[in-house]
Parts: sequence; C-alpha cells; structure tokens
Amino acid sequence: MGALDGDDGRSQPQGGAAAWERLRSGGAIRAALATGARHAQGRMVLYVMPGEQQMRVAFVCGRRVGGAVERNRARRLLKEAWRTLAPGAQGGFDIVFVARPDIRGARTQDLVRDMAEALARAGVTRP
Repeated sequence: MGALDGDDGRSQPQGGAAAWERLRSGGAIRAALATGARHAQGRMVLYVMPGEQQMRVAFVCGRRVGGAVERNRARRLLKEAWRTLAPGAQGGFDIVFVARPDIRGARTQDLVRDMAEALARAGVTRP
C-alpha cells in the first residue's frame, strides 16, 4: 500500500449514519492536497475541497510518521476518529486527513478532539 491509499473500503459508517465513501484515486487525493483548504490541528492536517454530492474521505500517512506498523496504526486511529465524527458532517466535500509524525503514541480520544476542531474550522461540522 502506498502513502496515497484511502481507507479500508467500508464506505458507510456503522449504524446507518451520514453517508460517505472512500476517496479512491491518487489523482483526486493529490488534487485535494494541492487545491483544498488546509487546516492543521495537533497531530493531523485536514484538507477540504468542495466536492460532488456525496462526501469522500481519504487517510494519508507518509514515511515521516515511521515504519509500516506505525503508519498503519496512525491510519487506523484517523479512521476511527472519523467514524466517531462522521454522523455530524454535512455537505459534499472531498476530505483528506494527513497524519503528522506527532501522531505516534496518540490515543483515539486525542485525535477525535483534534479532528473535531479542524472539521469545525473547515465548516464540515457545526462547532
């Protein structure tokens, strides 16, 4: 798996909450990174770009975070934090979450807090 891979393929949060799907193509992820609004918050950076009707989300973790085990754990933490906050998300956006090296050793609760602040600043969720 490369650094631009999206989430694990589960396109609907459990429990029938707000609909979102995986942002699949590397080109779409690169476009969001290049032209999307950047919102840095703690252990992650959020890129938001107005998208199509349905929300599309990707989770990116580069080699600066660490080896494969650390990168996979970081992606899992980002995905779990997103699943917690996804029901409150609104609108059609392309969203890319990028893990920072500080994510190592973080807990899900820490990321939920960081992610909630970044999503509210970006206008994806209500504060």
